[in-house]
Amino acid sequence: MVDISQFSIEGKKALITGGSRGIGAATALAFARAGADVAVSSRKLPDLEKVAAEVRKLGKKALAVEAHLGKMENLKPLVDRVMTEFGRIDILVNNAGMGFGVPALEMTEQAWDSVLNLNLKGLFFLSQAVVRAMKDKGGCRIINIASVDAFRVQVPLGHYSIAKAGVVQATKVMALEWAQYGVLANCIAPGAVETRLFDSNFGALPPEQLKATKDSMGKRLPVGHLGQPQELSNVILFLASDASSYMTGETILVDGGSLLR
Repeated sequence: MVDISQFSIEGKKALITGGSRGIGAATALAFARAGADVAVSSRKLPDLEKVAAEVRKLGKKALAVEAHLGKMENLKPLVDRVMTEFGRIDILVNNAGMGFGVPALEMTEQAWDSVLNLNLKGLFFLSQAVVRAMKDKGGCRIINIASVDAFRVQVPLGHYSIAKAGVVQATKVMALEWAQYGVLANCIAPGAVETRLFDSNFGALPPEQLKATKDSMGKRLPVGHLGQPQELSNVILFLASDASSYMTGETILVDGGSLLR
């Protein structure tokens, strides 16, 4: 018999990076509906405050913290701020990320560092800071957001693919080394999801042409449509809840079947 209460995160405290829009914002609202207080961080404080206001409307506590997680000096202050406000971080969702096209032969160190620092280095060291804060408090859940591009080469997004492949492996390292502290670490690998970041890949297409392009892309997927942020947040909520208590070190593809073709 399925125990629906296992999907509740009532009373938990969560930190979601990249929480100002898209998957991060959808996850913040999903967590609040499931009973958690939520801290969101990104570089866009006005957008964060809007998400925090929506969380409060659902009757839960919310905290908005502006932080660039590609800069290592911002990581511990973020954790300290959330710990001061909430007293603990039961769930960390490493959703902050970025990517842009640069052919491998034209890659610069600056372009490499900007993508690797945010997508991988910042993710690892923020997770480390949270585990250090929580290892004597019963541990935590870590949910890392990778990408379907961790499993395929997407030209000219080589540095992004490399970073996301690193996220998959980092998740396994976290799961194995930090299990002794009560940590469960898992990962999801989204495919094409309709967000502003996704739309930015198409430049300045007129709205009608952008819609037609996305509709065509969606129809080529086995599921017949592009992903929506809420479809990702549902899986993230599962990984944050007791329903996934026997999973760690795993990566779940949430890609509409894109890798089947």
